[in-house]
Amino acid sequence: MEPLLQANNLCRFYGKFQALAPTDLALHAGEITILTGLNGAGKSTLLLCLSGLLRPSDGKISVEGFDLYQEEVEAKRRLAFVPDVPRFYTELTAWEHLYFISLAYGINAEFEKTAGDLMRTFGLWEAKDLYPHNYSRGMRLKLGILMALVRPFSVLLLDEPTSALDMESSQLLIESLEGIRRRGAAVLMSTHNPALVKGLADRTIHMHHGVLEQS
Repeated sequence: MEPLLQANNLCRFYGKFQALAPTDLALHAGEITILTGLNGAGKSTLLLCLSGLLRPSDGKISVEGFDLYQEEVEAKRRLAFVPDVPRFYTELTAWEHLYFISLAYGINAEFEKTAGDLMRTFGLWEAKDLYPHNYSRGMRLKLGILMALVRPFSVLLLDEPTSALDMESSQLLIESLEGIRRRGAAVLMSTHNPALVKGLADRTIHMHHGVLEQS
């Protein structure tokens, strides 16, 4: 089966510093891949490159056969990314953020139920009309996660998604990821949480000084 995301000869330099050594990576349907490594190992650089937010120094990335840079719109329709520090629009409430995402991805008919269920499940419903700058760090991270989950995707990338979550919210995320796996999407998630590695990983990749060590 063809991978949902394929990266070939991907590398990234910051000046003369090599943050990501040339590497190949394939993410497959129905598989959760966990990315581990010390701070500064290159995990966020890899995820930013795979998401299209950071242009690699060299290499190619495709999502369901669409080149991430030559066919950006089609590739990103299939790709969702949750950074470790989500960014928000200052003029939109939390609910309006989810509505904006739904408009961008053409899910208007299902928006009310999908967004409402997600916000209730993750404990944000009572604060849905607040602006994200009024949220705690954990609430902002949950909103970033919901902005990914509210839309369709075949590949989901997450950078330390439980770093600011309480235990209950972390368990809810685990259950959501298990459902995403059953639906046939591919997930790549970086984490320092050994419980996530043990409970979710179909495959673990360790990163050390920009080099991927796949197991």
